Amino acid sequence: MSVDSDEFLNVPVPADRSIAWGKIAVTNALFSICLPTLITGLDLAAAAPQRYFLSGVIAGSAILTLIGILTSVLGSRTRLSSYMLARIAFGTHGSTLLNLAFALSLLGWFGVNIDLFGDAMARLTAAMWGYAGPKWPMELIAGLLMTLTTLVGLRAINALSLVIVPVLGLVCLWMLWDSLKFGSFATILARAPAAGMSFGDTVSAVVGGVIVGAVIMPDTCRFIERPSGAVWTSILTYFVTGVAVTAIGGIAALATGKVEILDLMLSIGLGAGAFAIVLGGSWILNALNLYSLVLSVGVAVPRSRRGVTTVIGGLAGTLVAFLQILDHFLTFLFYLSIVFVPVASIIVVDFFLVRPRDYTGAAALSVRSIEPKALVAWALGALLAVLGSAGFLTLSGIAAVDALGVSALLYGALRWRPGAAVSESV
Repeated sequence: MSVDSDEFLNVPVPADRSIAWGKIAVTNALFSICLPTLITGLDLAAAAPQRYFLSGVIAGSAILTLIGILTSVLGSRTRLSSYMLARIAFGTHGSTLLNLAFALSLLGWFGVNIDLFGDAMARLTAAMWGYAGPKWPMELIAGLLMTLTTLVGLRAINALSLVIVPVLGLVCLWMLWDSLKFGSFATILARAPAAGMSFGDTVSAVVGGVIVGAVIMPDTCRFIERPSGAVWTSILTYFVTGVAVTAIGGIAALATGKVEILDLMLSIGLGAGAFAIVLGGSWILNALNLYSLVLSVGVAVPRSRRGVTTVIGGLAGTLVAFLQILDHFLTFLFYLSIVFVPVASIIVVDFFLVRPRDYTGAAALSVRSIEPKALVAWALGALLAVLGSAGFLTLSGIAAVDALGVSALLYGALRWRPGAAVSESV
């Protein structure tokens, strides 16, 4: 593969190419300060009862923060991308399947965001200029622009994020301020439905919303020199901004009774300019999704070329948007949490408890073809979570937590041997 020296797809990031953790934190904040997170808040406010809405958002964000801290520290210490880390934990062939699954999920996210972008732009142009045509031309233009942004690389995405994220934060605060004109927090939350989603499903929906971002935190945090910076990046991304933005979206929906994001923003006095800023954040977020997709394909298919993969991925993601997957948004988020939580837990256990030496130096480049114990733990952890979500076998009542805990314990048990060092490579 022809590797851009700024990306370091298959090798550790050199120390002299580090980026200040604050800049990385701002980029990662786009996983939370964005249109999909606001819409998740809207959807949960309409589906979750009052007693579960805020508690579910906080619990889900805490899970994401924990996963993000572990994976971001791992990336900072090893300087490797998440896909190279998966290659060590699951083996060369095993990680190929895993990385292609990552790419598929990121392709889905790319499509979801373009669908959101195109729908919002269509509604905005209809409200402002009376446009009544199809939204696919806007989705096509959005997909092309996002693809071009990704071709520039991570440093360009970071630079744009430093401008857009603070403005997005002000827009969210403005939304909260205007929402409180409809009543106090208690009065607004009392408008939530009396019954609906369970606490476990609410938490899983929050986790599923950005779990892929938490799993692939090493992709950006590998550029951070000190692990402490990686910790703060995760906290600010998932627990501070994640809780705030999701809650603001839900509170605004309950206050206004609006279930469509554009209707909501216009009803509380946010004009087209503010909405365009939110769309700009989604643009940069999707460029970051496509960037990570290119990394996954680059590791799974070493002979691929970054530019070609970016263009093909962008076109394929735009095609996904045409399939109207936004109609199944919460279901999509829920199953993402089930599939990818076990991946993060296995890599974390492998690095911190089982084989830390295999992730540094020459050992990181000498990888077995397959690690069956990791694949078994991944499959069984995900299967248990699926059975639990269907009501057949529940442990904690939260599918994401079941997948996290079972896969970690199972992998540790499969790797453990009496009388042998825990860190011995089996």
